[in-house]
Amino acid sequence: MREKYNKYKIFETERLILKATSENDSKFLFQLLNAENWIKYIGDKNINSIDDAKVYVNTKIVPQQKSHGYSVYTLIRKKDNLKIGTCGLYNRNGIDGFDLGFAILPKYENMGYGFESAKKIINISFKEFSLDCLSAITTKDNMSSIKLIEKLGFKFIRNIKLPDNEKEFQLFETKNPIY
Repeated sequence: MREKYNKYKIFETERLILKATSENDSKFLFQLLNAENWIKYIGDKNINSIDDAKVYVNTKIVPQQKSHGYSVYTLIRKKDNLKIGTCGLYNRNGIDGFDLGFAILPKYENMGYGFESAKKIINISFKEFSLDCLSAITTKDNMSSIKLIEKLGFKFIRNIKLPDNEKEFQLFETKNPIY
């Protein structure tokens, strides 16, 4: 029996439960946001403790959940109830609309969880959230993310810089197939 994790809708794939990220995920997020690939490709968010992770959730994730009804989802593996990553929609400064973002703990990379969860988020974005376009960004040296983004049907648009970030990112987009 699946417990209700919080007031936001829970989604499932064949192998994963996607539940809205909450303060209860702070210990896991502390681990994820300090993983080598997170810092290398996404950036250091200065999450130096579990308390910092709680602040991050309550200032970056929860406000978007409250205003839009969706945001970032924690990925929980069904077979053992382990939290292995995140996938969701980000309302980023410098990008029109919502940006699909995903991150998997290094131990669980290259097992198809990123594709599985991102495909689900794309489908519900168009069908349930009624979005007409999604963006995705990554650095030009993050080849595994570029391959995944392209496999998901996103097309390269241009290079961009985001406010308050020195990195250059590649911007990709995909449109709702009904438009």
